[in-house]
Formats: sequence, structure tokens, C-alpha cells
Amino acid sequence: DAEDHAILFRLSETLDQGMEILELAISKLKDKKIPGEIVFKLYDTYGFPVDLTADIARERGLIIDLEGFEEQMSAQRARGRSASKFSTNDEVTVKIDVESQFTGYEGIEEDAEVAALFKDGQPADSLSSGDEGIIVLTSTPFYAESGGQVGDIARIVGESDALFDVSGAQYLAHRVIAHQGRLASGCLKVGQRVSVSVDADQRLATAANHSATHLLHAALRQVLGDHVQQKGSLVAPQRLRFDFSHNEAVNTDQLDRIESMVNDQIRANNCVVTEVMPLDEAREKGAAALFGEKYDDQVRVVGMGETSLELCGGTHVKRTGDIGFFRIVSESGIAAGVRRFEALTGDAARRHAMGQGDILERLAGLFRTGVGDLEGKARGMQSRVKTLENKIEQLQGQLAAGGKNDSPEQEIQQVGDVRLLAARHDGVDVKGLRVMLDRLRDKIGSGVVVVGGVHNDKASILAGVTPDLVGTCHAGKLIAELAPMVGGKGGGKADMAQGGGTDTASLDQALGAAAEKLAAIR
Repeated sequence: DAEDHAILFRLSETLDQGMEILELAISKLKDKKIPGEIVFKLYDTYGFPVDLTADIARERGLIIDLEGFEEQMSAQRARGRSASKFSTNDEVTVKIDVESQFTGYEGIEEDAEVAALFKDGQPADSLSSGDEGIIVLTSTPFYAESGGQVGDIARIVGESDALFDVSGAQYLAHRVIAHQGRLASGCLKVGQRVSVSVDADQRLATAANHSATHLLHAALRQVLGDHVQQKGSLVAPQRLRFDFSHNEAVNTDQLDRIESMVNDQIRANNCVVTEVMPLDEAREKGAAALFGEKYDDQVRVVGMGETSLELCGGTHVKRTGDIGFFRIVSESGIAAGVRRFEALTGDAARRHAMGQGDILERLAGLFRTGVGDLEGKARGMQSRVKTLENKIEQLQGQLAAGGKNDSPEQEIQQVGDVRLLAARHDGVDVKGLRVMLDRLRDKIGSGVVVVGGVHNDKASILAGVTPDLVGTCHAGKLIAELAPMVGGKGGGKADMAQGGGTDTASLDQALGAAAEKLAAIR
């Protein structure tokens, strides 16, 4: 509808602005790393996912400063915590004076009391319909975003049709959970009894993905080595992302082993056991922890079978079989020594696998073969296409060299005692121009040949010197003089050289200057 189109238009406009910022930043780079502050600005201001920036960087042969980005994110979180306290001094803390207990490990519904309300960053006694604000409850099953796991989706319902849509939550001091959102209807007051209900499907899907990251972490260490450490993660209902330390790409065989090991653990249907214990005891048991993370004296330890034991405060499935199915969909490098997996579980993984199967069936139909023979068929066609492309390039060069002999650009000029032939042929790629250069050099017998042309909005210039003149004429020096005239650079050996640039309008001028430049370098 019109509203959806307006939203999409605004989103497109914002992304376009972000692309302009990114392109400008890339043009000013002094090395191959996009600074973390630029990556953060794109993410924070223009809604650019870090994955998208990393993908664009890879396409340009660049990397992103992930550590710098994380520093910016940490600084923002610190600012957010400071702001979330609403200038929370001792007076406000005393006024709240509650332990907001998290009950989400035991269930997804809870009856509680409104302990505090905030509106416009200030304590309030009540919220009215349409107000945006924050609710603090005496207890809640709502999981606030932390540890890479996204927050729950939930509603808070009170008396007299009070309905508060929770858009997010965060921890304040003393692990108090602050529910952010908007009161859709009714009125809420401090001390009022309410009911909180978390979206069950979203919670289960998120829990499945979170449990899968633990199994994935264990499999990575078994397959790649004990040097693997978790460097970050995203656990959402739709997908999971897992960053880890490793210095090279994970090959196909390793990917298959890792995916198989995770699915083996899922089929084993082991109980997911959680225990709260002293930190030192957890370490003695070998529980994996995030490097650099600060933990309380009492920690929550999550174990899955004999393979996985980690410190974790997130929500998990009851048995590994509840994950259903695990599928790795991508592997990439995001920073020096850091790799990233993206994966799916459950029905999302099943639908992805079915989609891939449908694509293979359609491709097999196009190639008129079975799915089992598709790879061989594709390789054969790829080889044939390459052969035909090479043949086309040769024919283009031969055609160019054989035609337009009467054009002014191809008239032989005399530069001192050296014969010069300059020719222009557009629409021919560099390989074709090389073929043309060789044929014209054979035709001229003794002399210098310069050929140029425009192809794909780029001007190319090649120079060749016959063997008898290599000692007195240098093709590389000649190209070094001509290439800057089309906005580029070039060079090469004495007998053959090439260059080019983007100033296609100046190609004729460059070819016309060949005689002058040849005379100057002799």
C-alpha cells in the first residue's frame, strides 16, 4: 500500500545516502582498511548492516576495521547505559528500589507489578494511551538484548484495556530490565498489576539458534583447532551469525565436517543442562568463556552432551533435538584473522535446503540433464564458452587489423628514419588489440605500431616495436608518455607495452601525439 511504498522509498533514500558516504570514504583510503568509525557511522546513522559494508569492501579488495567498529559500539553502549539511567542518581535508584527478577528461563508468561515508569527520560506516575516510555516490572520473562541474542517480542497487558507494545529492552543498574515501547491503549500506573507474555514462536526460534551456536563453537574447535575463539555473534529468530578467530578460509571438506558434527549432536537429542555455580568452579570444569568478557562470581553454565560446555546467560532449547536441523549458508572473512559463519536452523534451514534443491532441478532442466550430472555438464559448457570467447577475441583482432586500411589513423608516418603506424579501433578488448598489434607489426616490417580503442568506457593504448628497432625505440617509454593523456598510466618492455585510462574523449589526441612523443624519447 501507499504507506509501505513510502517506507521503502525512505529506506532506499537512506541507503543511497549511506552509499555516498561509503564511496567517499573509499576514495580517500590510504590503505585497504575501511576505518571502524566509518563502518559505525554507516550502521548507526544510515542503517547499513555491517555485513553489507563488509560485502562491498570484499568486492573492492578491501577489509573493514572490525575492532574499531566494536570500540565505537562499546562507546555507544556506554552512552546508552548512561542515558538509560535518565541521569539515574542515588535518589532515583532508591525510588525504584526493586530487584527486577528475570523469569524467562522458566516460562514466557508472568504476572507482575509495575515498579516504575519513565516518560521523556524522567520518572512518571502513569502513562496514557499513545505515550512512549519505559516500564520496570518486579519480575518479567522478557529477555533483554545481550550476549549477541536479540530481545524478545512481547506485550504487557493491564486493567482497563491497557496494552503496552514492547519494542525492546535493556538492562539498567543492578540487572533491572527496562521495557521500552508504546502504550497502545488504556492507562498504566505505578503499582498496577499487569501480565507479560512473550511471543512463543519467536522465543523458540531464537533459542534454537542460540543453542546451535554452542554446538557450532564446539565443532569448530574440534575441526579447526583449539585456537578458535568466539569473536562475536548474532542470535535472532530468523538466523544466526558466528564470528571466530581463524587465519584462513574454511575449505569445503571442513565445512562439511563441521555441519555434520552439529547435526549429529542435534540427532543425539541430548538434554541441555544449565547450572549456576562459582566462576572458578566453572573454569575448572572447562566451560568456554568469551575472551575479555567480565563475569559475576556466580555464573550460568550451559552444557550439551559431552561436546559443549559454555558460560551463557541466553535462552536455550530443552534438548538438542529441538533445534531440528542446522545448515551453514555462508563463510567469509570480515577482518584479519576473523572468519564469519552465517547459518540457519529448524524450518528456516529446511526451507533453505528445499530452495537450493529447486534451483538445482531448474538448472538441470535448462541443461537437459539430471541433477547428478549437472556439475559435469556445467564444467563442459564453461570450457566451451571460454574457448569461444578466446576465438571471438582473436577474430576481433584479425578483423580490426584487416580493415580500415584507408583511414587517416592508419597512414604510415615517417618519424626521422622510423616508420610509425597509428590505428584506432573501438569495441575491441585489450586481448583483441594485442592480436591487432601483432598483425600490424608484421605488416609494417620495420617500424613502430600504436593501436588504441575504447571498450567498456575505458581507453586502451598499446605500442609495439619491430625487433630491428628495439635498441633505438622503446615501447614502454612511449606508452608512459601517451597513457597520461587519457587519464591513466602504463608501461612495459622495449618491444611491447600497454596502458589506458578513463578519459576516452582524449584518445584521438593521444594517438595523434604518437609521432611527437616517439621523436622525443629516441
